[in-house]
Amino acid sequence: MPETYAVPLAKLVADNGFEYIHCPQEAARISVCSKDVNRPGLVLAGYTKHFDASRVQFFGYTEMQYLAGLSDETRAKRLEKYLSKRPCALVLTRSQNCLDEMLELARKYEVPLLRTTESTSDSMASLISYLGVELAERLTRHGVLVEVYGQGVLILGSSGVGKSETAVELIKRGHRLVADDAVEIRKVSGKTLVGSAPDNIRHYVELRGIGIINARRIFGMGAVKMTEKINLVLQLEPWDSEKVYDRLGLDEEYVEILGIRVPVSVVPVTPGRNLSIIVEAAAMNNRQKLMGYNAARELLHSLGMEEEIIPEKRELDIWHD
Repeated sequence: MPETYAVPLAKLVADNGFEYIHCPQEAARISVCSKDVNRPGLVLAGYTKHFDASRVQFFGYTEMQYLAGLSDETRAKRLEKYLSKRPCALVLTRSQNCLDEMLELARKYEVPLLRTTESTSDSMASLISYLGVELAERLTRHGVLVEVYGQGVLILGSSGVGKSETAVELIKRGHRLVADDAVEIRKVSGKTLVGSAPDNIRHYVELRGIGIINARRIFGMGAVKMTEKINLVLQLEPWDSEKVYDRLGLDEEYVEILGIRVPVSVVPVTPGRNLSIIVEAAAMNNRQKLMGYNAARELLHSLGMEEEIIPEKRELDIWHD
């Protein structure tokens, strides 16, 4: 069963610029665990079936005007029926004033009331995007994540193979470090993986023989980045003379991470091989493939061999340690 995640209401409020109207307890102790949000039009009209109290609720101009048009008795009944279900939080948009009955019932049923200056649509879209990241399915993997020519490259390999040294060389060549040693990977959509570093080791790099360095302090703010999409995986491994390595790059090799296929290449490591230049070339080549150009296919076409070699799609078993 997939692990579920939650974001504290205090963090949600601070990150999205909301203000408190009423909070029944310390906001850090209240959790939001649903990526979805809701506008309670049908619930206010009396239809409560399928109502999900775990979603953040938005009251826009339409909802407030609907309530204002009801008689005092009807409005009180509808609000009590709604707030008695204890939604996790309720947001008033466009800096609207809170109805007295709403505030009284929120206190009674311990429902947090928030307010934002933004429009309903903009605020909902922003919060959906925010919750999609904060509550995303995730895992942590030993490796290095760097941004190279706009491509997020996840470098994997056994300890001591040269991942961190390659990352430092890439930083010196103008690229950016996202994470070293531990990469937290989040599935923010059905097609997108985003990597970041755990807060306690962000921007630090371990170099054997040297120790721990702070990449941001040494190379400047332009050398680091908080998050990056994962577009390519490179597996570094010591050269094996008995292994046959891909020399054309015609086959589509991939690794599946959280249900999403990511292109992967296995790079053999030998003394004197410049790994930073290889990573740069791999990133640019992957970018060209995404734009529809494949150098291997063009070469085969020019040699008249295109029909003789059939590309394969295969998953490489490199993800599990």
